[in-house]
Amino acid sequence: LRGVNKEQIERGQVLAKPGSIKPHTKFTANVYVLKKEEGGRHTPFFPGYRPQFYIRTTDVTGSIKFDQEMVMPGDNVVMNIELIAPVAIEQGMRFAIREGGRTVGAGVVDKIVE
Repeated sequence: LRGVNKEQIERGQVLAKPGSIKPHTKFTANVYVLKKEEGGRHTPFFPGYRPQFYIRTTDVTGSIKFDQEMVMPGDNVVMNIELIAPVAIEQGMRFAIREGGRTVGAGVVDKIVE
């Protein structure tokens, strides 16, 4: 990019026409939680779990809420997700959920909340 120093940009930033995409922090998503045999967790997680979300090239922490008491590996679940920093996301976008260097889930953005 002409006229842009590399100090002005960071990993995960999105190059787009002004106003064509907005950053958000809250969304609902359909998520599949990987089983131990697939490289995922072998224990359940509970509402309030705070993994890393990999969206495009962005790595951001988020908090998860869901209606069930807990989510087991192998489950498909609808989650409400709140990121600690705004990220350029759109409905239908895919993302990974990671913990301790391994992927524990895969999701698709269903609805932007905020």
